[in-house]
Amino acid sequence: MRFIVTGGGTGGHIYPALAIANGLKQRFPGCTVMYIGTNSGLEADIVPKAGFEFHVVRAVGIKRSISWHNLKVPWEAWAGYREARRLIRNFIPRAVVGTGGYVCGPVVLAAYRLKIPTFIHEQNALPGMTNRILSRVADRVAVTFEDSMTFLPSRAPVHLTGLPVRAEIVSAVRERAREKLGVHKNELLVLTFGGSQGARTLNQAVAQSLRFLAGIPEVRLLHVTGSGQYEQFMDMLQSEGLEVSMLDNITVVPYMYEMPEAMAAADLVVSRAGAATLAEITVRGLPALLVPFPFATGNHQEYNAKALVSRGAAELVLDADLSGSTLVTKIKQFLADRNRLKEMSVASLRLGRPHALDDIIDLIQDII
Repeated sequence: MRFIVTGGGTGGHIYPALAIANGLKQRFPGCTVMYIGTNSGLEADIVPKAGFEFHVVRAVGIKRSISWHNLKVPWEAWAGYREARRLIRNFIPRAVVGTGGYVCGPVVLAAYRLKIPTFIHEQNALPGMTNRILSRVADRVAVTFEDSMTFLPSRAPVHLTGLPVRAEIVSAVRERAREKLGVHKNELLVLTFGGSQGARTLNQAVAQSLRFLAGIPEVRLLHVTGSGQYEQFMDMLQSEGLEVSMLDNITVVPYMYEMPEAMAAADLVVSRAGAATLAEITVRGLPALLVPFPFATGNHQEYNAKALVSRGAAELVLDADLSGSTLVTKIKQFLADRNRLKEMSVASLRLGRPHALDDIIDLIQDII
């Protein structure tokens, strides 16, 4: 039993691909999984470290602006297609799985032409261009957000599965987590983070808000600055005349290794709106204040956020509108209306897909 998995460029494509690859190995013990990516994407570093056989093909995307770069796209696409076709014919997989990124184009298309069953997964509410094209030929298409279906061909075999999340996120116990983090029974724990590298706008807003939040005993704030922005955040606090050690209800860390426990303990999350983050938020049933990254491709994070907002699970603040005073006002509103938080929590949990990986593997099993 052999499978090819492909997805590249960013972690948003690579980590779901690796989750599916591991899911295949669990469902089909003894199977072999080959990963196809590019030399230029993060997958060239991440995938070999994850223990999977890794091969590269050429893959380039069309720039949306007028560029000499676009002149070489047809040649590179044809070369990548031939390389992918050669790998597939030599490996003879039972199915090819794609999770997005330019590399999926030649790989999934080559599999389709060789009559190998194909499966693609779209993480975002606004599908990427590659997956929009491939959805016309794939045997199965899985999506994280129901909203993304409106951007795909009506005849595409689309299934709403959600996005795989880490088992620790689902299994963390709230009461145990709050005790571990020192959160009292009636305190509102606000968890703020901007990803592993942090988010400058969010860090600025939190730094500006701490003086006011420190005076609200019912609120406890856990802020994750991101590894690359911790020192900068501390400098911001100094400019505000603050020291974290003097703020009893404020905890600031550069990176949160115990993120499953932090999410289990939280009453409200303030974060960006990446697909993986929202999958974890909803599987825990957490209310959220979302600040989409404004420079994400196609502004897809705003589409992701609106998918939760429209269903009552979150509120949205644009990056340009976020400030310390905005953050304090929002937190005070939530603190004053706990019923609103409960309603958002129910709506969030309704969107959660704790069995996403099993559902995805079921669809792949169907096509083979």
